[in-house]
Amino acid sequence: MKYRHIGIGRAAKIFLIFGLVLAASSPSLAETQRKTPSAQAEACPGDNGRITLPRGFCATVFADNVGHARHLVVASNGVVYVNTWSGRYYGNDKPPAGGFLLALQDIKGDGHADVIKRFGDSAADGSHGGTGIALYNGALYAEVNDRIVRYALPSGALVPTAPPEVIVSGLPLTGDHPMHPFAIDQQGNLFIDLGSATNSCQVQNRTLNSPGSNPCTELETRAGTWRYDANRTGQHFSPAERFATGIRNGEGFAFDVAGGLYVTQHGRDQLSENWPKLYRPEQGPNLPAEELLRLEQGADYGWPECYFDGIQEKLVLAPEYGGDGGKAIGPCAQKQGPIAFFPAHWAPNDLALYDGHQFPDAYRGGAFIAFHGSWNRAPYPQEGYNVVFQPLADGKPSGKFVVFADGFAGAVKEPGRAAHRPTGLAVGPDGALYISDDAHGRIWRVTFSGGAAVTGIEAAPAPSAGSAAAGNVEPPEGIHPDAGAPAAVASLPVPPGATAAQVARGERVYHGQGGGTCEGCHGSNAKGTPLAPDLTRGKWVWGDGSLAAITRTIAGGVPNPKEYRSAMPPMGGAQLSHSDLEAVAVYVWALGHQNVH
Repeated sequence: MKYRHIGIGRAAKIFLIFGLVLAASSPSLAETQRKTPSAQAEACPGDNGRITLPRGFCATVFADNVGHARHLVVASNGVVYVNTWSGRYYGNDKPPAGGFLLALQDIKGDGHADVIKRFGDSAADGSHGGTGIALYNGALYAEVNDRIVRYALPSGALVPTAPPEVIVSGLPLTGDHPMHPFAIDQQGNLFIDLGSATNSCQVQNRTLNSPGSNPCTELETRAGTWRYDANRTGQHFSPAERFATGIRNGEGFAFDVAGGLYVTQHGRDQLSENWPKLYRPEQGPNLPAEELLRLEQGADYGWPECYFDGIQEKLVLAPEYGGDGGKAIGPCAQKQGPIAFFPAHWAPNDLALYDGHQFPDAYRGGAFIAFHGSWNRAPYPQEGYNVVFQPLADGKPSGKFVVFADGFAGAVKEPGRAAHRPTGLAVGPDGALYISDDAHGRIWRVTFSGGAAVTGIEAAPAPSAGSAAAGNVEPPEGIHPDAGAPAAVASLPVPPGATAAQVARGERVYHGQGGGTCEGCHGSNAKGTPLAPDLTRGKWVWGDGSLAAITRTIAGGVPNPKEYRSAMPPMGGAQLSHSDLEAVAVYVWALGHQNVH
């Protein structure tokens, strides 16, 4: 199969700085057309909700602080329906009062929701909310815990007045990817993503040198797309309804005008961390590519045996199944590859194929993709946290992708510190594009007013240094606020039997020296992310907070977290030396005891 090269984007620029040469790493159109913020069209009132957009486009903050907004859909009358989520992914914070579903309406026509109503099950009802949401045949469908439910929408009413009916129940909720995004076609086929429970179907999830389970029985109920009937109630999940397999985490669905179904795929993690003898440290942050797939019934898209190498532009054999670091192909020659691919670990959380008429004609039929942003590119800068546009024609790329909207993260591109993280996309009946954020619950409404002067596809201006990670092309030590600050490290306490030199060395390992991966999950300031806890609070879940207990936890990992969704492999998936293990344990002890008097 011939793949269209989409480009490695900023990732390639980073490695040029480090003197590394990556094959096929020509910059994307997103880079060659990037402009300064002064090039932004001046016609936009306000600041576009602190994001940057191409010339001629403007954004308003349609709603803000609505909860962890996931996917959204816009009705023919302009009402925006949003599903919100809660739980371990967000540190078990307290969700807003009321139901997890929202209806938003702009009565004044000024681009802001004047009416916001919550409905559906609430946390008090035992609900955690969900991701998926869709409109079909005059009804609203939504994911709620392990179910897809249907609400009747009475004529003229903003929110439902009757309880929902259960369409499908019993969807799996365990493991790394418990969300259930879905889409419904015009015939009423309900396509549901069931993401994998593990990273790569290892015998021990996310663990150094652990082989893949063979066969990977997880594929019977996970890592694929399932099909049900949106017109029938009372269906129950089973392996029999699987439509396509080998899709690790397909969060964004969309149909083209001909009815073709597309889905995004999150590529696997931790190639270099779990297989350091096969992959260099710089390969982990840049492999594998994220993917845009065209779904076909019965197709196998490769996971867990295969991953898509965006540098070689082909599926290659995974190390858990006999791969040799990217040379062997084996059974991957019979798997289905993507139609387009994107930089590694950007996390494509939603997809919208543009069928509106408001934007220039060049956007018609192309794909907008919301990239949630990476967590596991340490020690290099995290990337993504943007919305890209991929031109498409006849189901294939017709050009290179551009970054369409940027600046969501603000000053720091990290899961726990980003101001906003793009999560959902929807096109309104007037052609406006809506973008949701699940970090702080903001929703943008993007419109075009550039007139005939703007006809082609352009990239958004790069965010200013004050609003978005301007240091992305600097060495890793240049992007951490506390890195290289001897006074800050020197002020930390030292555990009995350890030395201040170990604290300083542990700080460097924490931030990536020697292959350390700690900051990817715990954050560069160690105050936690949705993936892992705050290390500065002095709260110890897996021990008594002693140096010995911390060392044991780091060395042995946390295969079954109590409060967070993802396992921590032994030594964080890194191949730390004994002295580096001791040093990072000393540093973590110091972080947790700095406020103890």
